[in-house]
Amino acid sequence: MGNYVWVLSSHCQVNLEADKKAFVALCKHLKATDSEEHTVIALQIENEAGIMGSDRDYGPEAQAVFDSPVPTKLMSAMKAAGKGEVYDFWQQSGGKKSGTWLEIFGAEADELMTAWSLAIYMDEIAKAGKAAYAIPMFINACMMDGGWWPVPGESYPSGGPVHKVLDIYKWFTPNLDFIAPDNYQPDTRIHQVANANYVRADNPLFIIESDGGLNMFRDIAEDNAIGYFSMFELAQDGVVYPGLMRKVEIMRCVAAAIPLLLKYQGTGKIHAVLQSAPAEQESALYGRVPAQQLDLDGYMGLIQFGEDWMPVPQTEQPQRGACLVIQASRKEFYLVGLNSRLLLRPKPSLSNKATRLLSSDMSHPSFCNYVISVEEGHFDENGEFVTDCRRNGDQLRGGIWVGPHDSVVRVIACD
Repeated sequence: MGNYVWVLSSHCQVNLEADKKAFVALCKHLKATDSEEHTVIALQIENEAGIMGSDRDYGPEAQAVFDSPVPTKLMSAMKAAGKGEVYDFWQQSGGKKSGTWLEIFGAEADELMTAWSLAIYMDEIAKAGKAAYAIPMFINACMMDGGWWPVPGESYPSGGPVHKVLDIYKWFTPNLDFIAPDNYQPDTRIHQVANANYVRADNPLFIIESDGGLNMFRDIAEDNAIGYFSMFELAQDGVVYPGLMRKVEIMRCVAAAIPLLLKYQGTGKIHAVLQSAPAEQESALYGRVPAQQLDLDGYMGLIQFGEDWMPVPQTEQPQRGACLVIQASRKEFYLVGLNSRLLLRPKPSLSNKATRLLSSDMSHPSFCNYVISVEEGHFDENGEFVTDCRRNGDQLRGGIWVGPHDSVVRVIACD
């Protein structure tokens, strides 16, 4: 005797055919209505696939698979890989050349069998969908780090594309273009660790569910994220709730820099800097604003955070700062972000000893004077930078600042 769970079985052929029929109908509709405008850029096959309430399907079809030998293709894939979590489970259970799921994977057999079944199931749907309309297709993962015991079927859907079974998905889903993690972790360190499992040569990073926070800057610069998604609930009059405006501002900052991201991502020219703690918890060092250093080509960079030096209204509760610095060439920089400012200074060299020491006139420190122009602007439909406003005079005394707006700041520096 067992318990019924409200999950459709991936071992049921009738379910698969029904899913394919519905999905193909959707793909045909999109091809007929959207192939010219192309407003739909990708399709998600299923949402957070897996089983909640059980570690696997115990129905007669699934049980027959569980008691049968592990497919030869999976055995061959593990052997060819020679590493990875799935491979390690196999080795820990004795590394047998053949056997049932229990004999090959031991205590992990239930979840791995479910992952294999779901991967085959969803790839079939993707294959049929692409035959109707060839656009990118993907699935997402409800991850294991939800703040509870990492038990499949209890704290996350068993068999879903979590990191421990991700190899199975990548081996058996050739018709899926990527597997996207849901990453709501606000803590930067935990967020980064969760992402690392999905940053692979065979899997570009696309954060399909997030809290819309500042970690987006780091994901784009360091993990080369190709996409980010976060939902915002609007009031009845279509206005964003005040408590959500911060997330909207973050999205606008990144959206303004898309031409730069497309051009320079993966080149090492994009740098992300995040304020490590809320401004009210930061302690100034010797009266200075806490700063983070950047090692740039030919220049030293400092990123400082805060609102007191910005020519915009200050908030009652200081907001954390974050920014992207893109060095397009040795002397050309772009800056986007929130509550941040960039200070530039040429690196000391034998031919330029004057940069080793600051000017004795600290009211006009020399590190603020190594710029030819600072311009606010935007990118047009051809990806060309358009100047909207040129900063000069006292606007440059405090460095190059960015606030909560959707413009881009371009800097031409000098030695």
